[in-house]
Amino acid sequence: MLLNKRISILDFIKTIKVDIVLISSYAVVVGIFDQYGFLDKISVPIGVTAVFGTAVALLLGFRTNQAYERWWEARIIWGAIVNDSRTLVRQCVSFFERSNESYEALVGEMANRQIIWCYALGESLRKLPFSHRVIKYKESNKTEAFNIPNALLSEHSETLLKAKEKGMVNDFQQVQIDSTIARLCDSMGKCERIKNTVFPKAHSLLIHLIIYVFATMLPFGLSDEYLAVEIGLTIGIPIIFIAIEKTSILMQDPFENQPLDTPMTDLAETIEINIRQMIGETDVPEKKKPTDYYVL
Repeated sequence: MLLNKRISILDFIKTIKVDIVLISSYAVVVGIFDQYGFLDKISVPIGVTAVFGTAVALLLGFRTNQAYERWWEARIIWGAIVNDSRTLVRQCVSFFERSNESYEALVGEMANRQIIWCYALGESLRKLPFSHRVIKYKESNKTEAFNIPNALLSEHSETLLKAKEKGMVNDFQQVQIDSTIARLCDSMGKCERIKNTVFPKAHSLLIHLIIYVFATMLPFGLSDEYLAVEIGLTIGIPIIFIAIEKTSILMQDPFENQPLDTPMTDLAETIEINIRQMIGETDVPEKKKPTDYYVL
């Protein structure tokens, strides 16, 4: 995530500045000609404008609802990842035979790999270059695969099998830990589904077109008595619709490194701190202040 501040009104306005300029220019020009020029004879019944406004409101309501569902589902999935990451390490700490000489090595291996997995998953979903710590892990463990997070889960299973062969876990404990790994894999697949399912572009184009048709008709359905009021309404109402549409566009893709992105880096840092404390590390880094990414 690109985070160094919360998204501000100014930042948001910048994303719709082209629409603001176009609609404002149209409103001023048409308002003046409608008040003093040859457009004063043109009149559109307010009922027609109201129909288009209602259509826009219904389409925006559907679009915003669908976008929020995608954003909220992504947040729920990462909440499950936080819980399952803690559960995985807790199971390793509790189930592995402490008297075995490989106990600390295998628990530390599972814990460290799970931390790397969380960072690697977030970076791969955003299609960003892997961070230094992920690259270092790949090089030291010779992990080569198209899907690095999936390869890390496979390494979890191999370590679990190694622990079983050493007699560190029984069959029931192996099944319990493997179930947790399976849930992590399931969460990864859900994230990839959201990432790879594109919201229909035709729907966005239709909404945008109707908003502009509505903005075109609006000044001819308003009273010509006050020019400032006519221009203000012609600018304000369509811009509100466009702002709602832009908000839904930002929310519909929660893994695109956008201001409204799911806070995966922040969650991965939380997971890292929790895991390091669970395995008994004393030199645990404090949680960073939100200066490197947007926080929701």
